[in-house]
Amino acid sequence: MKYIVVLGDGMADYPIPQLENKTPLQKAKKPNIDKLARNGRLGMVKTVPDGIPPGSDAANLSVMGYNPKIYYSGRSPLEAVSMGINLTDTDVTFRCNLVTLSDEENYADKTMIDYSSDEISTKEAHELISEIQKRFGSDDITFFGGISYRHCMVWKNGSLDFKLTPPHDILERKVSDYLPKGPNSPLIQKMMSESYNILKDHPVNKSRISRGLRPANSIWIWGEGKKPALTSFNEKYKIQGSVVSAVDLIKGIGLCAGLDSIDVEGATGNVHTNFLGKAEAALKELEAGKDFVYVHIEAPDECGHRHEIENKVRAIELIDELVVATLLKGLEKYEDYRLLILPDHPTPLSLRTHTSEPVPFLVYQKSGSISSSADGYDEFQAKETGLMITDGYTLMDSFITDKPMKLL
Repeated sequence: MKYIVVLGDGMADYPIPQLENKTPLQKAKKPNIDKLARNGRLGMVKTVPDGIPPGSDAANLSVMGYNPKIYYSGRSPLEAVSMGINLTDTDVTFRCNLVTLSDEENYADKTMIDYSSDEISTKEAHELISEIQKRFGSDDITFFGGISYRHCMVWKNGSLDFKLTPPHDILERKVSDYLPKGPNSPLIQKMMSESYNILKDHPVNKSRISRGLRPANSIWIWGEGKKPALTSFNEKYKIQGSVVSAVDLIKGIGLCAGLDSIDVEGATGNVHTNFLGKAEAALKELEAGKDFVYVHIEAPDECGHRHEIENKVRAIELIDELVVATLLKGLEKYEDYRLLILPDHPTPLSLRTHTSEPVPFLVYQKSGSISSSADGYDEFQAKETGLMITDGYTLMDSFITDKPMKLL
């Protein structure tokens, strides 16, 4: 048996007037996924437990079969593992975004314009993070360059006593109410504030402005955590697997779970990603003897944060056209396989941030094709089936081991 998960990050949404009061999943043309829904099992799953922030970290841990209430230890350590950073048990890690802020003189009066600085290139970003390391790096604090706007700060023997806000949650808002809080927050706030003066006139940003691009004129620190200790995926399910993703967070979860992380050329994490390459990479992993592949596609989530309505619909259509269709063709040669399609959490266009509501899931098995009451795959048809899994981490158990689903 081969097992494939297609995770469309943030695909779930609310109906909006611009889409004729439909959700992007309802509006998108996705004949392959809809056909699977008519011949598979459709339902809703709560991936984010109550009391835990609805981030992609906790949600993807849940989808992979790990109870976030037990295993969740913060977002940034998972990204740090993916970046090859060796962490000790006393290291505290932080996500460090390169963001675009408005130009008011007082830092607290500035507005969060863009949490990704127009999705700054990795090469440009590394120049800026290198400058930040020169200015703020010490025996205890080190900055590491990641991909595009996503970077990491490690604080030896650091504290977790912070209240830090993700920058994508405060788009177009004044930052004053969202600056770091907690006993050790002054140092982090000082680095963020001073970074603006360091970066605003940097040659990289002068060049970006001359090309009509937003400058990466500040760092924004958030997502604190410590290195997690996950039971290996192989130990849990007795199969070998891989993750295919452009995002350090998902790569890190996979690596911590003992899965291989596969890089795909042209995989960017946005709507211009190499959709086809991801599907082809997954099939290659199966051909090489893997039993399980987790294909993560970030594009719908990015479009939700950026309020790009047409792009979110298009991202879902490309997942159907280039990922699911390619997988189905490549899987034909196997005697049997199972396919799980779902988001990790909603990223509603109207809110531009994550929410913790249940999301629709679809399970299809080649040898177990059934006649479903659903006509297609979306939030409302999944809800109408009446199937609700309240403990999201148990879905993977059912998907792989045939354990009965823990229902509401």
